Amino acid sequence: MHDDSGIRKYEHPAGGWDALAAVAKAIHGQMNALSGTRIMLRNNQPDGFDCPGCAWPDPKHSSTFEFCENGAKAVTWEATRKRATPEVFQRYTVTELRSWNDHDLEDLGRLTQPMAYDAASDRYVAIDWDEAFARVAEVLQALPSPDMAEFYTSGRASNEAAFLYQLFVRAYGSNNFPDCSNMCHEATSVGLPQSIGIGKGTVSLDDFDQADLIISMGHNPGTNHPRMMTTLHAAARRGAPIVVFNPLRERALERFAAPQDPLEMATFSSTDIASDYLQVKVGGDAAALKGVMKAVLELDAADLAAGGPGLLDRRFIAEHTQGIEALLEDLHATDWADVERASGLQRKALEQVAQLYCKAERAIIVFGMGITQHRRGTENVQQISNLLMLRGNYGRPGAGICPVRGHSNVQGNRTVGIDEKAPLALRQGIERVYGFVPPEARGHDAAEAIEAIADGRSSFLMCLGGNLAVAMADPLRSFAAMQRLDMAVHIATKPNRSHLLVGRQSLLLPCLGRTELDLQASGVQSITVEDSMSMVHASTGRLPPPSDQVRSEPAIVAGMAKAVLAGRYGIDWDAFVADYGRIRDGIEGVFAGFDDYNARIRQPGGFRLPVGPAERVWHTPSGKACFITMPGIEEDARTAAVSGVLTLTTLRSHDQYNTTIYGFDDRYRGIFGRRDVVFLNPQDLAEQGLVAGDRVDLEAVAFAGEAPQSGAVLRNLTAVAYDIPRGSAGAYYPEANVLIALSHRDPQSGTPSYKSVPVRLRAAV
Repeated sequence: MHDDSGIRKYEHPAGGWDALAAVAKAIHGQMNALSGTRIMLRNNQPDGFDCPGCAWPDPKHSSTFEFCENGAKAVTWEATRKRATPEVFQRYTVTELRSWNDHDLEDLGRLTQPMAYDAASDRYVAIDWDEAFARVAEVLQALPSPDMAEFYTSGRASNEAAFLYQLFVRAYGSNNFPDCSNMCHEATSVGLPQSIGIGKGTVSLDDFDQADLIISMGHNPGTNHPRMMTTLHAAARRGAPIVVFNPLRERALERFAAPQDPLEMATFSSTDIASDYLQVKVGGDAAALKGVMKAVLELDAADLAAGGPGLLDRRFIAEHTQGIEALLEDLHATDWADVERASGLQRKALEQVAQLYCKAERAIIVFGMGITQHRRGTENVQQISNLLMLRGNYGRPGAGICPVRGHSNVQGNRTVGIDEKAPLALRQGIERVYGFVPPEARGHDAAEAIEAIADGRSSFLMCLGGNLAVAMADPLRSFAAMQRLDMAVHIATKPNRSHLLVGRQSLLLPCLGRTELDLQASGVQSITVEDSMSMVHASTGRLPPPSDQVRSEPAIVAGMAKAVLAGRYGIDWDAFVADYGRIRDGIEGVFAGFDDYNARIRQPGGFRLPVGPAERVWHTPSGKACFITMPGIEEDARTAAVSGVLTLTTLRSHDQYNTTIYGFDDRYRGIFGRRDVVFLNPQDLAEQGLVAGDRVDLEAVAFAGEAPQSGAVLRNLTAVAYDIPRGSAGAYYPEANVLIALSHRDPQSGTPSYKSVPVRLRAAV
């Protein structure tokens, strides 16, 4: 280990006293202790606000505190006492600010007034709201086509803001809705409707209490959605097997000390989480899933031969599914040697998982972006569904599929219309309620939007939150595209790097956060969000806004819509802002499942939207769930055929949420005070004549017929010897995005392959 360089072994469990210390540090660094403690006690409470972090659902409020370490970081980062006033922007040019790191940019604090970029001084300067809206209207009204404008959405936007946003943009005439889900769970949103008729998970939080087996694939809950650890902790304590497929051994999936558990805290003890931990090669998920399914078929055949009833749920398959014949043919033709090579796992280990699966009456498979962010991410998701269907693990308690969404309300955004594909039901609903016919043609997703801007086909970008340029693959191309814009409009709480990629005009419009009081004409307003399990509930902030110039997201969107549309279609945008209940009435009128919306959000915990597969109802063209066969088992056959190529996965550190960097520690992985590292198998290092601690470069591999993206080298990283499979590597996102070509994405979902990047390792030059 390299103690003098911030790389050392971390011996403690996840959670525990170290997590509480990190919460205290976050509060101290951004807020005063008294107000920080008070606001955290309102986090995820029935009369409080929904955490602006992850989308894991709230339990039935069994604890006085329903927040986790990284949720506390998200809250204090938003509710900070620091202010990025116009006076702060007068001290620094935009060029100077571009030289800052991402942590320091956001640590300037909360934006307090609308600002516009002034090219003459290279600074952002204060303007008033009316001028900001007038500038937006002037540019949008002058565009030759509405499709020359892009309208990005971050998952943190509320249902109310997102619904108004899509209504405004469709009234304007475009379906260009790039959003953050295009870069994370779009493979879920595309793959599951083809399989089971809905692009969401099918389980509720209660199902985890009844599951006989939980299979966890491609995610790190201890960092990215730590409140899930309470659920896994309870399952492990009652003896439910938890099988993990993940390339790196993540501490929270090994052992966890629950801060809400007095005994564990008092005795410095912890609970083992994973009963089996299978370190699949980066990009080997489909091969592993096919191996488990192949083993299930072999166990089923053996049971039949012994006179048993078989282990497949044949009644479920016959009554509720189609397409199994092609899947069975494919699995029988799949060779075990190929499965072992592509997955990096032994046949025996996969057979043991199949035995556990066949023994369980109720199984849940949980997955994250380690499954979706691949060139074949959509197919990965569908193989998970195939495995569940073999034993009828849909539509009964304790069973189903659970995609773990990242940002709070990224799922709700899609539900209320942030969708470049403009489904028929959405268009019909808007016409029925608001009297105009929305555009039908498919718009741009996130990668397509950047390509359109880079090629000059789009010249306007509005961002409802987020940090699009930094989140997107191939930052050199993405950054250059942003600087070609005629206008960029950013609705934001804090400054970030995308705001500094200024074009001819750039506006910063400060908005309220989840924690803050939203007072409109009819009184205090609540917004609503949807969690990963389709529960919709209210969120009400109480903190005073950062300044009297900060407006809510619905108010900002409505103000722009009013200025741009100039009375078109007779929509009363002011009425929406005065009372958010009217926005919810609109959502109820346009979308199925929101009956009595305003009444039901007043119920503790809110209400659940309809989830067809939970009732064994399949909204597919055939009316049945579909087994979907994936040809082959390779993530990228070209990588397997070339020697000396590693497959890189990008990672989030423990001091990070999406592109937001709270600090420079990744303590569970033993990294402190830095991010310039790459995690490598010791044997892969030795093959290159390298040892842990050496400085190395990663170079993106360009195959025949593909031009490498510009600047496709990540330089001068420190090699960290780590428990990761041979042929795999890990480096931090977003720094490693430079290695990912914009074209390197899933053809079905458009998701960039952040989790399977072919690279070469070499000594630093």
